[in-house]
Amino acid sequence: MILGYSTNAFVNFSLKESIDKIAALGFAGVEIMGDRPHLYPPDYDETAVDGLKKRLAARRLKVTNINSFTLFAVGDTYLPSWIDPDPARRQLRINHTLDCLKMASALGCANISIPPGGPPGGAKREKDMALFHRGIEAVAPEAEHRNVRILVEPEPALLIENSGQFLEFIRGVGSEAVGINFDIGHFFCAGEDPRRAFELLFKWVGHVHLEDIAVSREHNHLIPGYGAIDLRGVFAAMKGLGYSGDISLELYPYVDAPEAAGKESLEVLRPLFSEVGLEVGL
Repeated sequence: MILGYSTNAFVNFSLKESIDKIAALGFAGVEIMGDRPHLYPPDYDETAVDGLKKRLAARRLKVTNINSFTLFAVGDTYLPSWIDPDPARRQLRINHTLDCLKMASALGCANISIPPGGPPGGAKREKDMALFHRGIEAVAPEAEHRNVRILVEPEPALLIENSGQFLEFIRGVGSEAVGINFDIGHFFCAGEDPRRAFELLFKWVGHVHLEDIAVSREHNHLIPGYGAIDLRGVFAAMKGLGYSGDISLELYPYVDAPEAAGKESLEVLRPLFSEVGLEVGL
């Protein structure tokens, strides 16, 4: 198990600079933003990918996840989505996911994370869910071929927000290459106990996003220790269940001071990991 730091907190820096800074902080892993200004696949030819692999190796960083959630290169944080009414825009999301699967395979990364459908529109939930399933069916064969998992990330205000909705979704998925990117804070925002949600969904968890959330449960990522989540309890559940995947610190609101946020997070996380006996590579 490796603790990484997501480059989406470093959007004021290039991907190369982000990798160097994350390694210098003491992280053993990096979650790479699969979008501009970092790793938007169409911007990277074979030579650029080879250079990226060499840089990662030189910094001794494992790629814990390709974060394929946003699409700023052609849209925004959520759009184009899996459930966009326009089939051409849905295809943009499908193509991006296929590109990210290929990129993850090239970098030796075991998984990519994707948004859970998208912001619900005027259509009935059943129609939106059918569109999402259809999109997943279009990309699952490539994931199976590449041996890279597609991890759906439930998020507040999107099609899938909580554990019950994820279970509803996954029952209709026929591929074992599809799982969940378990964002601890998102489940807290949804009104759930993240520890219980992790235990319920453990079978499908392929990667974990880590941050804290205020007692108000407002969706705003905070440095661990600044919020109200019982992180120790979640880590204890990971230990008890034998979770062996990776964890990525996701602090994109701290773009003005990502290094300070990362350093402070490590000061909080190291003793918590030690207390529960969770062996996390740093």
